[in-house]
Amino acid sequence: MIKLTFCLVRRPELTREAFQDYWLNTHAPLVAGVKDVLRIRRYVQLHSFAPEASADIRQSRGAPEPYDGVAQLWWDSFEDMAAAEPEAARKAGRLLLEDERRFIDLPRSPLWWGEEKAIF
Repeated sequence: MIKLTFCLVRRPELTREAFQDYWLNTHAPLVAGVKDVLRIRRYVQLHSFAPEASADIRQSRGAPEPYDGVAQLWWDSFEDMAAAEPEAARKAGRLLLEDERRFIDLPRSPLWWGEEKAIF
C-alpha cells in the first residue's frame, strides 16, 4: 500500500479548536463522500493537543512549530489510484482542494507519498 501524509497548519484566522472541528465535521465527510471515486482505502486524522502539551519534547529536539494535525490516506498502489475514472477523480480532487483552502494554510502544510514500514 502507499500512503499520503499531510501535516496540517491551520489558517491564521482560525483557532486550533475551530480548525479541528471544521476538519473533522465538514472536511472529513467530503473525503468520505469521494473515497470510492478516488479509490481511497483508508483515511485517518491525528488531531494535535494544545501546543504546551508537546512543548518540552519539541524544545528538546529543536523541532519546528507544531502542526495542528496530520492526515493520512492509503491507496492500494499508484496503479490502482490511476485506475480511477479521470474526470470524476479530477472533480473530486478539485472539491477537496477548494475546501482545504478554507481551513488549511497550504504553503505551510507539507505532504508527501510514502510506504509504511511497520517495526513492531
